[in-house]
Amino acid sequence: MTPFGRKLRELREARGVTLTELAAALQVSPAYLSALEHGRRGRPSPGLVHQVNEHFGQIWDEAEELVSLARLSHPRVVVDTAGLSPEATRLANELARRIRDLPSERVHALLTLLEAEGP
Repeated sequence: MTPFGRKLRELREARGVTLTELAAALQVSPAYLSALEHGRRGRPSPGLVHQVNEHFGQIWDEAEELVSLARLSHPRVVVDTAGLSPEATRLANELARRIRDLPSERVHALLTLLEAEGP
C-alpha cells in the first residue's frame, strides 16, 4: 500500500463510501482504485488527486496533504547514485534488498531520521 492509497482508503471508510461508488463518481474503474489503494499502480495523476479532493471536500492543508502523498506514492522507486559516494550506493542497494523484511518500527525510525535531516 502506498501513502496515497492508505489515505484514500481512510477517506472512503470514514465517509462510508464504497470503492464502487467512488469509482463511479470519479469515472474510473473500481479495479483501478483498488490497485491504487494496494500499491499496484503508480502514483495517480494530478487530475485524479484533484477529483478526490473535490469529492471529499478536502481544502487547504487537507488537499495539499493528499497532493504530497500522491507525489510520494510511486511503488517502484529508482534511486540514481551515480556520482555519489560508495556508501550512498551501498545504502541504496541494501535498502532495495532488505526493505520487504524491515519491521514497520524500523521503517518508521528510518523515516524519522531522514525527516530530521531536512530536504
